[in-house]
Amino acid sequence: MSPTDPEIISDEDDLFEHYRIVADKGQGAIRLDKYLNLHVANASRTKIQNGIEAEAVKVNGNITKASYKVKPFDVITLSLPEPPRDTEILPENIALDIIYEDDVLLLVNKPAGMVVHPAFGNWTGTLINALVYHFQSLPTGRNGEGRPGLVHRIDKDTSGLLVIAKTEFAMSFLAKQFFDHSIERTYHTLIWGEPKLERGTIIGNVGRSAKDRRVMDVFEDGSQGKHAVTHYEVIRSLRYVSLVKCNLETGRTHQIRAHMKHIGHPIFNDPTYGGDKILRGISNGSYKTMVENCFSLLPGQALHAKSLGFVHPTTREWMQFDTELPPNFQSIIEKWDSYVKYQ
Repeated sequence: MSPTDPEIISDEDDLFEHYRIVADKGQGAIRLDKYLNLHVANASRTKIQNGIEAEAVKVNGNITKASYKVKPFDVITLSLPEPPRDTEILPENIALDIIYEDDVLLLVNKPAGMVVHPAFGNWTGTLINALVYHFQSLPTGRNGEGRPGLVHRIDKDTSGLLVIAKTEFAMSFLAKQFFDHSIERTYHTLIWGEPKLERGTIIGNVGRSAKDRRVMDVFEDGSQGKHAVTHYEVIRSLRYVSLVKCNLETGRTHQIRAHMKHIGHPIFNDPTYGGDKILRGISNGSYKTMVENCFSLLPGQALHAKSLGFVHPTTREWMQFDTELPPNFQSIIEKWDSYVKYQ
């Protein structure tokens, strides 16, 4: 790789692309925006300029203007929304639970069971299909394809908040906050068992399992995967299960699900990480019936993206949003509460 070849660094969500470019020793003076247009594939001039304005581009670790003249051996880093790689997305008239909207962004409360963006096996019925129908001009990166407005994502069977960008600048500005881990993300989850500590921090690299690429493993020694930190606090202990609040310091794929399994407390009804089996209590009688009734109320893991906080792209004010647990999630907690009280 020559000094000016961009080194693509995969990010935590695979929704952004991160570059590190070193200008060669014979580089003549050229504006930063023009230099990047020459060295970053498939990035329009507008996308580059928005990235610079959103402070997602740095030279030698410093925020820099578009007019900066690139010099030999300058180290330029970028974190930009990933260029789309998917096929054309068809609009579908799917209802959206929009809890906030303005000129540059909107907040959606996604139901469990809805896939966020089209992919193999889920080409229709996704959040993105719905967004394309309801909003005609969401930023996509190029060619009107890909993941319109999508800055982050949550798993199919996880419910809760997602922020959607309505302009290219908002997309770059929000993407930088996710990359910098300055976004506040709180999840509520029901886990099997009661942790020994009512609050704590789980630190362990998260990466794909060598045995099953659909599953994420935790690597405490840091030999594989990506750095991941989850802060948790028990909200309610229900003897066999616990309602837990999780704050993400990082946002790796399946982070909470993998971390909770790692400490011996898989998420309730999580089929990927073993939580869809009775892991506490007996496996027969009325208890078994009650647990199976709870399982039947959820399409998958009991995990809800409850709150989201970030700096607004244009007002620069901190915005904080919160949602209630879905009715079926609340019903499960009530069932456990009643069972524990009368046993």
